[in-house]
Amino acid sequence: MKTRTEVTALSSKGQIVLPKTLRDTMSLVEGCKFLILTDGENILLKPVQEPNIEEFDKLINEANSWAKKVGMKESDISDAIKKTRLRG
Repeated sequence: MKTRTEVTALSSKGQIVLPKTLRDTMSLVEGCKFLILTDGENILLKPVQEPNIEEFDKLINEANSWAKKVGMKESDISDAIKKTRLRG
């Protein structure tokens, strides 16, 4: 994606306006959520999307099927967590 430069200002309420050209380019609409990252000098706004519940359910069902197929038990998960913590 081509880098774009725009200028905006911070309001007295701490709000900023994303210029329309950027909103249009990135298909941002009212209510979009953002992850805000900073290194103390720069700010990065990363749009985040709500997860698709149907996709999540599909992944969970696939994971459960795999665990059942390989004979995994709930205690196996606890054991794996304990082993990992001991290594850290």
